[in-house]
Amino acid sequence: MKIIFLHQHQIPKSFLSEFADRHPILESREYSQKAVEITISKHLSIEDKEHLRNHAALHACDIIFPKPHFDFKEVKMIAFDMDSTLINIECIDEIARAVGKMEQVSAITEAAMRGEIKEFATSLRDRVALLAGTPEGVLEDVYQQRLRLNPGAAELVGGVKQIGWHTVLVSGGFTYFANRLKTQLGMDFAQSNTLEIEKGFLTGNVVGHIVDGQAKAQIVANQALEQGIRPDQVIVMGDGSNDLAMMANAGLSIGFRAKPIVKEKADGAFDHVGLDAILDLLH
Repeated sequence: MKIIFLHQHQIPKSFLSEFADRHPILESREYSQKAVEITISKHLSIEDKEHLRNHAALHACDIIFPKPHFDFKEVKMIAFDMDSTLINIECIDEIARAVGKMEQVSAITEAAMRGEIKEFATSLRDRVALLAGTPEGVLEDVYQQRLRLNPGAAELVGGVKQIGWHTVLVSGGFTYFANRLKTQLGMDFAQSNTLEIEKGFLTGNVVGHIVDGQAKAQIVANQALEQGIRPDQVIVMGDGSNDLAMMANAGLSIGFRAKPIVKEKADGAFDHVGLDAILDLLH
């Protein structure tokens, strides 16, 4: 099986030596000082992978366990979650913080992202209802003052656009932020949830169908189909349980600073490197 090791600066030679002592290496490919792909004969169990991830973390290394036939050269599309993946915050929590509702809203958000609340749509409606009466200007304040791109986001989107990948932003968050990020980064497509605003204030309602985990998976599938792209030619990056469905259908799935349930199920987890570590694997 193939294993990809990634580091923000340079993979420690001591770590690779330790790995080779435990797992005879059949083949090794060095993309750069920051990225190495190794092939071993043994198939690692879930427990083996978890142990290796924990050991790699001691050296600030991240790992991808790509599917057997996945090929970076074949990729034509990348899809991102927004909150806590492409950007540094959960927008709904920051809106709530600004109006003194942070504790109530963030408790629901965290439970939903951990997968403890099975109905994302219900959890979203409950959280948005708590924000009724919030001035629309609070959303602008969050965008300008709180929201920042996560490390490597702009570099990754810009880099893959240069080689012709279709870029998709699909979020259980809100159009107020997602549409502006799409424009800011020059992405091809974005879809998320719409907050109802009347006379300059949030009503506490969400307009239309909720973009939940299953909807995100369907949106990604539809985008690929419209572009003539196979599922195995798609990379998906997310952090929470409502990203799992779209991750499951992808050629490669990456959890970015992800919840434990996502790290367990994704092909790779980025806890140390930036989003743009993907670019190191495209040479």
